[in-house]
Amino acid sequence: MRIGELAGRVGVSTDTVRFYERSGWLPRAARRENDYREYAESDLEHLRLLIDLRRLEIPLDDAARIASWCHSGHCAETDGALPPLIARRRAEIADRIAGLRVLDEHLADLERHLARPGRQLAVVGSGGGACCEAASAIVGSAEGDCACCARIDQPAVVPSGAGRSK
Repeated sequence: MRIGELAGRVGVSTDTVRFYERSGWLPRAARRENDYREYAESDLEHLRLLIDLRRLEIPLDDAARIASWCHSGHCAETDGALPPLIARRRAEIADRIAGLRVLDEHLADLERHLARPGRQLAVVGSGGGACCEAASAIVGSAEGDCACCARIDQPAVVPSGAGRSK
């Protein structure tokens, strides 16, 4: 089969097939008299396994090594190497999920914060501060302190001498 058919059957571009071949992750294809690549069913299966491993986000070098082992009869190496790779990927995914949960909590806090009634924060000019109330809230919440919330949540501090009649 030609490169376009191979790529189509696996669901990748012909550029991807050429890249994998050039990089040594896919065996070099035989060439026809017209210099077109000619791929066999074994090449299709090798590429399919390689692409499926990549879709699991297995690093390319590891995916290529496993695909090569699998298609050259080194089943013991494949069986030994794949479980720790999968375990490592799952641990990385768990870490990403935990980070996304923290991010989601932070965004939910910020969303509630911005929806609060009674926030009064003057728009800051070009004095180096935030350009608007929303930006100030984002900066303040990232630092754990927000001027508009402090005004609502904490009793107002009256400067000495303020409010006295003369």
